[in-house]
Amino acid sequence: MEVVVQKLTLRSWLFTFAFNTVMRIGFGKRCASEEDIGTEKGKQIIEEIREFLFATLVFLNMCDFLPVLKRFGYKGIEKEMDSAHKKRNVYLNSLLHEFQHNKGSISVSESSTDRNSEKKDTLVGTLLSLQESEPEFYTDDLIKSVILVLLIAGTETTSTTIQWAIRLLLAHPEPFHKLRAEIDSKVGNERLLNESDFTYLPYLHCVINEALRLYPPVPLLLPHYSLEDCTVGGYDVPKHTILMVNAWAIHRDPKLWDEPEKFKPERFEGMEGENEGFKYKFIPFGMGRRACPGAAMGIRTVSLVLGSLIQCFDWKSSEENYNMDECYDSKIASGKDKPLEVVCIPRNDRIQLLSQL
Repeated sequence: MEVVVQKLTLRSWLFTFAFNTVMRIGFGKRCASEEDIGTEKGKQIIEEIREFLFATLVFLNMCDFLPVLKRFGYKGIEKEMDSAHKKRNVYLNSLLHEFQHNKGSISVSESSTDRNSEKKDTLVGTLLSLQESEPEFYTDDLIKSVILVLLIAGTETTSTTIQWAIRLLLAHPEPFHKLRAEIDSKVGNERLLNESDFTYLPYLHCVINEALRLYPPVPLLLPHYSLEDCTVGGYDVPKHTILMVNAWAIHRDPKLWDEPEKFKPERFEGMEGENEGFKYKFIPFGMGRRACPGAAMGIRTVSLVLGSLIQCFDWKSSEENYNMDECYDSKIASGKDKPLEVVCIPRNDRIQLLSQL
């Protein structure tokens, strides 16, 4: 088999993967078929969807901090958001109507290359079933809101985390080789890594945690809003105060972390068994009742993809030297970071494994 050496931009491939994964979970189909992925048609489909779903979400709206700017139409953000909202509504309506037409269940994919095409239950199909018994609660607007949250929260954050983990590993060869040795030792070269291997791959989990610590996909966690006057840590907080939690600053606080600016996955070895304080200094998914409900799924997805990429491919950045922090654009969901171009080469003894994908 001829080995093809490819130079690719990771962001677009990882976003396509993450978006297709969420679409399969939620709707039972891909947004782009296997035949279209990597082609100009596939790229156009993904970019159009990405534009109206995420374009206005990756920017901090200064009007939220200085409401007076709303009078002047600051940067036209609100106008952009209104336009994006209309496009999103059209897209979500089309998805919902397709499911309603198919009675809440559609084939896993329209692609003839799928391993099977039986009908399976989906998240949206379940919601539509509930709508039949409780139409007053499970309205179309509620279901569309659930769809939107699933698409936004489950795609950009996942693809960004994988990209940053690979960036960090390429910039730090020793952790890269340590992770590869762990995967080769525990999984081998006769099968692909799967979810049942995670228990035996603690260093993989450490690498992911360290990537989340240094470059959280949401540097400022979603805003909280006080319903009444309260006192927090000795500070009086009036009701209706908007609270922004700076995960970036907490994750790099030298009072909480030893050498916080350094990439040291080993710092997480055994750390999760510490006292409750660990939950307060490492908060990439938030905490408490408002923590990300998809955290477990996100970690499993990142672990499976990152582990498989390290298992099957040799990686090299197209840039010999680059400043990591200059690549990072700390927006509310950091999807505007500098794209990472890499050279991806299948490992000689893993080529047969790739046929299982």
